[in-house]
Amino acid sequence: MIHDITERAVRGIAATVEEALDLDRSCSTDELCDAAGEITRARFGNRIDTCSIANARSGRCSEDCKWCAQSRHWATGIDEYDVIPLDKAMALADASAARGVGHFSLVTSGRRVAAPQMEKFCSIYREIRRRHPRLRLCASMGLLDAPAMHALREAGVDRYHCNLETSADYFPQLCSSHTRADKLATIAAARAEGLEVCSGGIIGMGETMEQRLRMVREAVEAGAMSVPLNILSPIPGTPLGEMPLLEEEEIVRTGALMRFVAPDVWIRFAGGRARMSAESVERMLTGGVNGVMIGDLLTTGGNRPHDDFVTFGRLGLDSATD
Repeated sequence: MIHDITERAVRGIAATVEEALDLDRSCSTDELCDAAGEITRARFGNRIDTCSIANARSGRCSEDCKWCAQSRHWATGIDEYDVIPLDKAMALADASAARGVGHFSLVTSGRRVAAPQMEKFCSIYREIRRRHPRLRLCASMGLLDAPAMHALREAGVDRYHCNLETSADYFPQLCSSHTRADKLATIAAARAEGLEVCSGGIIGMGETMEQRLRMVREAVEAGAMSVPLNILSPIPGTPLGEMPLLEEEEIVRTGALMRFVAPDVWIRFAGGRARMSAESVERMLTGGVNGVMIGDLLTTGGNRPHDDFVTFGRLGLDSATD
């Protein structure tokens, strides 16, 4: 069965969620990773897509997402600040460009960025674009409408990020202050403006494997060409602060199974990677995952960028940005 499903995915025909679940029940981790790696090489070659992010507005968020340290509903003790200063944003963008990272994103807390602040962020983007014309720019600024997407596009942003977070049926158990429809409307507004879409989610929040894979299919159907895979980092003070950590093998298998149901998207290993063993990370990078978030995250630390690029070289992965 895995041979036939792999052969179809190599041609760009996605497995159904049910087929992927059958593979999960019947195949070893090595079988899944070897097949997922074959699909990835067939569709993308040996390329790996890199990105880095800057926490451009921190804390005091009105939303009640149960996993998030930045919600004002939870006492987590994080730093809180408004718009990131231009010099700090530029220093982070400079560092990303110098390392050869492909994409750089400003990420803000809050339901959405209002017009007065949007102009401040657009000014930062214009300066980054002027200094680093080859650095692709992304934005993650909440539930934006068409005029805001247009402003970002005019400022040089190429891609908009809005995670679905989990499957449609599980999302209401994790957040009540906005809906899946709000997220899909935001994604539609980004696409209408000609922006690429990055949309994935978090695993380890109590969901099933089926719900993880449905989230991936829902993101692809919404138009995502990049799907981040985050592993929950339970943060004390949040409602999910005591969630047990996923076993590494389950994370590896999840990354591989995502490739079967989404053969033609960048599957991007994002939050939570730093806690995993080098062996598990490398297995994922040769077993379905072909994108990586470089450096620190929003409220948690990440991997050392130099170590990541050494790993890419050892695995024969091409991180060139051209």
